[in-house]
Parts: sequence; C-alpha cells; structure tokens
Amino acid sequence: MPREEQDALVIGGGLVGLCCAIGLQRRGLATLLIDPQSTVRPASWGNAGHIAVEQVEPLASWPVILNVWRHLFLRGGPVALPPREIGAWLPFALRFAGAARRFAPGKAALSSLVAGALPAWRALLAEAGAPDLLVENGHMLVWESEAAARKGRAAWAKADTGEVRFRDASPEELALLPVPLAGGLRFQGTAQIADPTGLDDALDAHFAALGGRRLRGSADALELEDGRAFVRAGGTRFAAAHVLVAAGTGARPLLERIGHKVPLIAERGYHIQAEADWPEGLPPVVFEERSMIVTSFRSGLRAAGFVEFARPEAPPDPRKWRRLRAHAAALRLPFRVEPKQWTGARPTLPDYLPALGRSRRASNLFYAFGHQHLGLTLSAVTGRHMAALVAGEAPEIDLSPFDIERFGRRL
Repeated sequence: MPREEQDALVIGGGLVGLCCAIGLQRRGLATLLIDPQSTVRPASWGNAGHIAVEQVEPLASWPVILNVWRHLFLRGGPVALPPREIGAWLPFALRFAGAARRFAPGKAALSSLVAGALPAWRALLAEAGAPDLLVENGHMLVWESEAAARKGRAAWAKADTGEVRFRDASPEELALLPVPLAGGLRFQGTAQIADPTGLDDALDAHFAALGGRRLRGSADALELEDGRAFVRAGGTRFAAAHVLVAAGTGARPLLERIGHKVPLIAERGYHIQAEADWPEGLPPVVFEERSMIVTSFRSGLRAAGFVEFARPEAPPDPRKWRRLRAHAAALRLPFRVEPKQWTGARPTLPDYLPALGRSRRASNLFYAFGHQHLGLTLSAVTGRHMAALVAGEAPEIDLSPFDIERFGRRL
C-alpha cells in the first residue's frame, strides 16, 4: 500500500521540475518534489545562463543536417559523435532527419512556447522576491575574422529571431572584450540569469515558503494499477492525485517501462568557470567561430560549449575541457584562478521540441521534459502551462504538438 497520499508528486530535480512544482503548489495542490541526490548539478544549472528567446527555430532542419559535417568536433567544431556511443546517436540521427520534414509545424509550436518565456520568468522571480536575478540586457555575438563576420551577418539577416531584434555592435562595445574583433551583433530582447546557484536557492526558498515538500532520492519506477500511476522511490510506494514526470534524461526509463516511446538522448554540454576580471554590465557573449558562449555571473565567469550525443551514463570527454581552456587562453579570458569544470546532459528529443502533456497510460500521469538547449529559457513558462493542465484548466497555448504520442508507442 502507498505510504501516503498527496495532491501532486513531481519527479525531477532540475529547473523544469522545480518550476512545475511551484506552479502546482501555488494552485493549492500539496506537492512533493522527488529530487534525485547527485554530485553532478543538472543541465539547467550548468548552462550559459542565457534566456534564449531568439531561438524560435528547432534545430531539426535540413540546413542543419546539410552543414553538420562542418561543425564536427574532429574539425574543431562543437558537435561530438563519439564512436563508442554510436548505438545511442545513430538511431537518434535517423529520427532527427525524419523530424526535419516537419520543420514548419515544429517551428510554429516552439515559437508559441518561447513567446511566453520571458514574461513567465519576470512573474515567477517577482513572486519569489528575487526580480534582480533576471538581467534584461540582451546578448552579443562576435566574430574574430572579416570572412566570418561577412558570412555571419548574411546568415543572421535571413534568420527568424521572433520578437528579438539586433544591430551591429558598436566599436565601443567590441572594445570591451579582451581580443581584437572583426565585428559583432548586439541582440535586444533576450536576457540572462544573474547567477544559477542564486536562482536555485531563490526558487527552493519560494517552493518551501508556499508549503511544498522535497524528498531527496531517486524515483525508481512508475507502476500502473487500476488506470492510475504510482511512484516507487527508495523502496516506498507513493500515491498522488497527480503525478508529473519532469526528470530530464531520467524520464525515458520511467515512461518506457509503462509503454511510452521516448527516443530521448543525452546531449552533453561542458563548461569551465572561475572568478575573473570581466567588464561590468557586459551581457553574455557568443564567440561564433568557436561555438562558445561566455557569461559573467555573480559567482564567476563561465565559458560553455559543445553538443556531445551519448547515453546519460557515458563518461565525460576531457578533451572538451582542454579545448575550452585553449579557447579561453586564445581569447585572453581573465580568469584569476584555475577554472572548475562541469559537464551535464541536456535531455533532447529528435524534433527538438519538449514533451509536454497528459499521459494516455494513466488518468493521473503528466510529463514535462526534453527541453534540449532551452531548459533554462522554458522552465518558468513550462511550469505555468503544466500547472494549468494538471489543475484542469486550459493552458495558454495549444500543447498538442508536444504530445509524447507523436513518437508512437513502445512495443
């Protein structure tokens, strides 16, 4: 028998799970958040801190497919396809190519979700008493060579960036950076988080203040009985009126056990971070030729990059950190001490859309995962939509394009 019955149970220790738990608790649903204990911080913490509302186009597209070979790690680029992980990334790549045929409806769906991201962060952080954690100062994208600047400007002139606008970066703005640059763009309408750890702390405190509870431990399995889902964690069976799976890469084994098909891969990112003497007020800077983004946080300067496709449990590749350090040295990033290193797995589905919705396997089961590079960007708005759905209200946008059933059923 279940140990206890609560209104809502959320599985997941990242920002998506936490924002969903806050949304449910705000609606008066007594919520238990099951947060797996881990020494590795989740991808929602280890990202570049960039609220990327300019990214309204899914990466599952023919231009990306036709040009991916130019960006392979072995050619100096960010895309890593480790030979030992071919069993993970080859099936994913085939589904990715298939998803490119559905680019237009995917873009419409992603655009509708991204449109609410920044307003959702403003509202959530105001409620949490931490509006200063959202810094709406845009971001920069720069080039080191004249050839890259010409090609890059032409490409961005054709890109759809939603409501985000950009202009040429001024000579004064470019001069703030420690190396000579051939040009750049200044984006207006994007934002950043002032500090990932500060964000976690503020949202944790907000959830607790609302009356939410947290259980440190892993959800071992979902179990179905009489059309309802139960959660097995630490040898205990938990029951809830509503169960929401927001476990990132951990969603796949949970949901596939009960019949869902979840073609999710771990898209690993890497970063290095340390205290640094960085110009105050400078927004996140993308060094496009190096496929690296540099962000100044209250806790230090972070350089992040790479998309490495693998299993969640695959060991990290030290070459990625070495290359980040080489880029940092070439760009004269002013680290005061030896940077600390991190790697984490972005949960990514082949069409580069998240999975958001209500399961057909159990009347009380919901899911929210697969946010790829946009986990931080979409956490707050995901929490808003999922809380409405769980509470029986109509979400502000149509969530049907994000239904996990788009991938069929597990045999």
